[in-house]
Amino acid sequence: MTDPLVDRVPPHSLEAEMAVLGAMMQSADATSLCMEHLDADCFYRPEHGALFSALAAMFDASHAVDWITLKEELAQRGDLESVGGGDYLITLVDCVPTIANAEYYARIVLLNAKLRQIIQAGAEMIRDAHDPRKEPEAIIDSVEERIFAIAERGESGSAVHIGRVLHDLGQSLKTGGALDRGIETGFRDLDDALRGLHGGQLILLAARPSVGKTSMAVSIGLHAAKTAPVLLFSLEMVATELALRVLAKQSSVSAWVLRGDNLGAQTIQAAAQAAEDAADTALYVDASAALTINEIRGRTRRLIARKGIGLVIVDYLQLVHGIRRRGTSREQEVASVSRGLKRLARECAIPLLALAQLRRLPPGSKAKPQLSDLRESGSLEQDADVVLLLHRENIYQGAEAELRIAKQRHGPAKVIKLTWCPARVCFADRVRPFMPEAEPLLGPHEEGMPY
Repeated sequence: MTDPLVDRVPPHSLEAEMAVLGAMMQSADATSLCMEHLDADCFYRPEHGALFSALAAMFDASHAVDWITLKEELAQRGDLESVGGGDYLITLVDCVPTIANAEYYARIVLLNAKLRQIIQAGAEMIRDAHDPRKEPEAIIDSVEERIFAIAERGESGSAVHIGRVLHDLGQSLKTGGALDRGIETGFRDLDDALRGLHGGQLILLAARPSVGKTSMAVSIGLHAAKTAPVLLFSLEMVATELALRVLAKQSSVSAWVLRGDNLGAQTIQAAAQAAEDAADTALYVDASAALTINEIRGRTRRLIARKGIGLVIVDYLQLVHGIRRRGTSREQEVASVSRGLKRLARECAIPLLALAQLRRLPPGSKAKPQLSDLRESGSLEQDADVVLLLHRENIYQGAEAELRIAKQRHGPAKVIKLTWCPARVCFADRVRPFMPEAEPLLGPHEEGMPY
């Protein structure tokens, strides 16, 4: 029994293909526009693809391009008859309604090319799914990678005159007195140093295990959510564990106390009120484990379309699965994740805060983290616009913490002093010397207990 879907003629438009080629033979501008969107593989008829390749090669070589020069070029190559002969070239020129619509014709050709590629990707997915040697995860990763490549094909940006950009910046300065500070983190000194988190930026927040990078990311997410919806990918913690941290921070009730059985009336009231107040916070948590970079990309795009996400947080980068092919090293996989996150930030014009794990210190060492401590890939430092290194010398008892801006493309390096509040499982600005008795806390708290 034949499948009517498989037996269908693949999507195509011969009229649009002919119009593209005819317009290219009449206008250098049309040729340039069509070359931005198309390549030879976009054409359904192989003869049309061969003609496009010849026209593009002549244009790149700065040769005059029209049907006569193309005819001579093809004749010298011995390809004239295989593409339909000289009469067919005249037919292509005559079939163009107007060369002013050349880019529109090119988009029709591109649209049909994408549809054919989607059909081919689906057929290959079915074939691979029937292959017992193929793992489902590998098939899914391959299909996702291919679909995103199809989506991006032919999508070119446009150059903007620098004068226009400078004019817009000047107008911003006149009306507001300063350029946009971006999304604030809630940490005063950090916001002053970074001028906020800006669209297109990849910001790395790196620390050694158990220092508190997740806690800091949650604090940033909660504060940023007051301005724009925030999407947090938590690959290490489940949603309830993150919610507990939010509740501890918002209620000033120790996270350890909240896990207990005998909660006092005052504690219950404070926690319940904080939970109610925080319920409307525009923070969305995706606690799926073992996500791929393509899954993060797809889910982010969907949430941006549905909720208007303004900041994405990934906790943490080394847990994201990158492109995995035979022979791919761990460093190459992490590099693919780093590039993917940077690309996502630029495509969606949002800041992306990615947490990263630093190498563990040898026993007894108290060395402060350096950029060279970033685990498994030097590309992390290269791709990031900002690198923040979080450090606490005494993980279990010390209240002092520092956040080092180790890299900033548009500003200086700087060390910011913070205070670690263990009961609330969060960091705070260092506004005065830390005094344990001054920290708001309901319920017993044992000094030195890790939270």
